[in-house]
Amino acid sequence: MIPIKDATGIARMREACAVAAYVLHELRKHVKPGVTTYDLDQVAKQLIASRGARSACFGYQIGDRRFPAHTCLSVNEEVVHGIGSLKRVLRDGDIISLDIVVEHQGYIGDNAFTVAVGQIDPRIQKLLTVSQEALVLGIAQARVGNRIGDISNAIQTHCEKNGFGVVRDLVGHGVGVEMHEEPQIPNFGRKGSGAKIRPGMTLAIEPMVNLGTHRTKCLSDGWTIVTTDNTPSAHFEHTVLTREEGPEILTVPPLG
Repeated sequence: MIPIKDATGIARMREACAVAAYVLHELRKHVKPGVTTYDLDQVAKQLIASRGARSACFGYQIGDRRFPAHTCLSVNEEVVHGIGSLKRVLRDGDIISLDIVVEHQGYIGDNAFTVAVGQIDPRIQKLLTVSQEALVLGIAQARVGNRIGDISNAIQTHCEKNGFGVVRDLVGHGVGVEMHEEPQIPNFGRKGSGAKIRPGMTLAIEPMVNLGTHRTKCLSDGWTIVTTDNTPSAHFEHTVLTREEGPEILTVPPLG
C-alpha cells in the first residue's frame, strides 16, 4: 500500500522538508577545499539540532549494523551512503553529494545535492548538470494520473542520451513517517508502468547517475556504495507532494 497523506500529514511533511532543505542549503556553504567530511557531518548535526529535529540517518539500522553518521556524504566515486571521516579531506576538483534526511515531529524530510569543490573537469560538470536536469524532468512526470514508470523513464532517457550510466541497484522511494515507504521509484523504466500516481503521495525522487558504468558495489564498511569503475557519481533529490494541480517540491531551499 502506498501511504496517502491527509491534511495533517501534509502539514507535518512541509515542516520536516523545510528543515531538511534549510540544513542542505546551509551545509553547501561549508564545502571547500581542505575541509573534511567529518567536519561537514558535525556542522550538519548542529544545524539539524538548531531546528529542533534529529538526523534520520544516525543510528539507522539494517540487520545488526547502525549508520554511524548524521548525514550521507559521498565523494567522487562514492554514489551514496558515504560516512564522514577525518581522513577524507576535500580537494579542488572533487565533487561531494550531500544527502540530508531529518525527522521532525514524526515525519521525514529528504533531499540531496552534489556540490563541486573548487574547479572541476568539464565532463564532470556536465554530469552534474544533466543529473539535475533529470531530476526536474522526473518531477514533472509526478502528476496525478501518471504512473511511477513515467518518472523513471524521463530520468533514464535524459541521462542515457547524454552518455551517462543510471544506477540500477538503488532507487527513489515514498517517504513520510518512515524514511522508506512505498512506492519504489527506479531511475530507469518503461513509460506507463508501475503504480498510478494519486493525490497526497510524498515521493523522494533521486537520480543517481554515473560518469561511466551504471554498476556499483558496496565497500567493506557495509554502507558506502561506489561505482565499480571508480568514475564519479552525481546524486540530486527532492521530496515531492503529488497534488491535483501538479507536483509540489517540498524541499525548496530558502532564499539567500
